Amino acid sequence: MRLDRFVVKSTELTQQQAIELIHQAKIYVNNVAVVDEAIQVHENNDIQLDGQKLVTRPFRYILINKPAYTLCSNADGVYPSLFSLLDVDRLSELHIAGRLDADTTGLVLITDDGRWTFSITSPSKKCNKVYRVTLVKPIAVDAAERFLQGIALQGEQGLTLPAQLKVLAPQEVLLTLTEGKFHQVKRMFAAIGNKVVSLHRQSIGTVNLDVELGDWRYLTTDEIQSFL
Repeated sequence: MRLDRFVVKSTELTQQQAIELIHQAKIYVNNVAVVDEAIQVHENNDIQLDGQKLVTRPFRYILINKPAYTLCSNADGVYPSLFSLLDVDRLSELHIAGRLDADTTGLVLITDDGRWTFSITSPSKKCNKVYRVTLVKPIAVDAAERFLQGIALQGEQGLTLPAQLKVLAPQEVLLTLTEGKFHQVKRMFAAIGNKVVSLHRQSIGTVNLDVELGDWRYLTTDEIQSFL
């Protein structure tokens, strides 16, 4: 975690206030004054302000069922921020672990733990994300094989990672991905001559969506640990 974020997460200071104190050499890391707010620190470091050891507040892990036409952003834009549905303190400390498009619905994970987010979003971690997809046209008979082999997307080098496709109905499928390129699901179906009508994420890893549209809850300890 960056030093300025550590200070914010262990005090009532804003990020700007934390940076100012760091530049003033008021923050000590392992008994050495540090003036670079971007250095990486860890819980086992001795970080002090005014002779007091700083201890971060516990990380938060939240599941929310995203409605259509909300933004995976900390601030409102053309549509309202998804964060406007949360009733928690210090919203600015939170971020989304795997964004969805404004018109996409379903499971979104929100946290203030950057390492945990990496374990979900990095393709190297092979974390499955399952989407229910409704299409304009019936799915091609060879689509599952093509998705498993990888799809060439315009503007991208190489193929997408292998993806699993399960046909539920001629125009409805479940798609399982382990990566999250920009508009990836829509671009993959466009590449095989089809178009996505609606898109809904129903699970990430072993965590399934189990709250009503627009509702949220904290993850259980087992759910949090399942990504580590």
